[in-house]
Amino acid sequence: MVNNRNLIAVLQLTSTHDLNQNFEVCKSMIERAKERGAKMVFLPECFDYVGRDKEETIKMAMDINGDYIQRFRNLAKENDLWLSLGGFHQIDIEGKVLPFNNHCIIDNEGNTKGQYQKLHLFDLDIPGKVRLLESEFNSAGKDISKPVDTPIGKIAMNICYDLRFPELGLIHRNNGAQILTYPSAFTVPTGLAHWESLLRCRAIETQSYVIAAAQTGAHNPKRSSYGHAMVVDPWGAVIAQASDNVDICYAEVNLDYLHKVRQNQPVFEHRRRDLYTLVSKEQEKIDDMGEYMFANIKIPQNHVFYRSKYSFAFVNIKPIVKGHVLICPIRYVKRLGDLTDEETCDLFLVSKKIQGTLEKHLKSTACTLSCQDGVDAGQSVEHVHIHILPRHKGDFGQTPDEIYKEILQHDKDGRKERSDEEMCIEALEFRKLF
Repeated sequence: MVNNRNLIAVLQLTSTHDLNQNFEVCKSMIERAKERGAKMVFLPECFDYVGRDKEETIKMAMDINGDYIQRFRNLAKENDLWLSLGGFHQIDIEGKVLPFNNHCIIDNEGNTKGQYQKLHLFDLDIPGKVRLLESEFNSAGKDISKPVDTPIGKIAMNICYDLRFPELGLIHRNNGAQILTYPSAFTVPTGLAHWESLLRCRAIETQSYVIAAAQTGAHNPKRSSYGHAMVVDPWGAVIAQASDNVDICYAEVNLDYLHKVRQNQPVFEHRRRDLYTLVSKEQEKIDDMGEYMFANIKIPQNHVFYRSKYSFAFVNIKPIVKGHVLICPIRYVKRLGDLTDEETCDLFLVSKKIQGTLEKHLKSTACTLSCQDGVDAGQSVEHVHIHILPRHKGDFGQTPDEIYKEILQHDKDGRKERSDEEMCIEALEFRKLF
């Protein structure tokens, strides 16, 4: 249960390449935070280490289930605290790609409650001036993580350079976030120019608490960080800030105040969604829904192979061609015009993604997309849906459009329905593509 007023501790570190030394500093500060009554402690990006060069940075990467992160799990349990581990070098177990910059939240029993891999990598190469390419030692994440329920509120995870992309914060707010985190290792020049301004902007535009643990000072002769770990409230006021030393700053997260700000300035209710919208391409967990409904027809979740925020895709009981699948909105809607703009964007973005993926997988040369919008257009199930049919040259003789006759008749003729086992096997095959 969330207490609406909670004390948090935000750490400011000067990490080096020495893992043990870094851990001991973190351990001491976490224990101090416990003594002050903090409910949750926030650590910055690179709390594990800052490599002295690219090779060392890659070589020292670790697993989230390894010994080093286990030491922090133990700290969480011993001190009955939640931890935001704001960015460690997560090794790719299969060794196929460079390490990820992984932000994870650990509960007071040492369990991982959520994790996020940094999406935006800072790459800058100006000949003769500066060269800093994160992509040379990090892989970019692929997913926007959902806000995590914690004792202090719903926390959205970001890392450092993500701070410069307001869309991400707005998506988090739309997903229910109350607190945005930006654990960072800002450079000194960019920190001086933009750090506080960006943090306050993200807080004001999302009406959320913004928590930014930070690295500070010289990590090695080649790299220094700005510091100034900070907490900003939903009105945009800086309510806690460290200077440029290794330190802890404390702040109270007050969800009653957050609700008051949002109530008094209901900007999210005033958005002109008839003129603009914010579209995200998030893939959701299929098994979270249980059973899916296609009008009044129950679709078992093991027939579903893709799910987004507003749409789902499932295999066909009477396919015309291999890969003939259906995509429809999760909400029961009869006609295309009854979809919200967000649902419409999502439906067609998902259709585009699935079309391209199945074409590649099935080595098809084209694709037919069909939406029968209404009974008089041939819609047999009164729930908006799109047929995706991968095509090959000559699959319907010399008249490719013959497929439309098949679409109109495929669920009305005597074609044999596939077995549950066949459909489960195909759905599993397609799930592995996404």
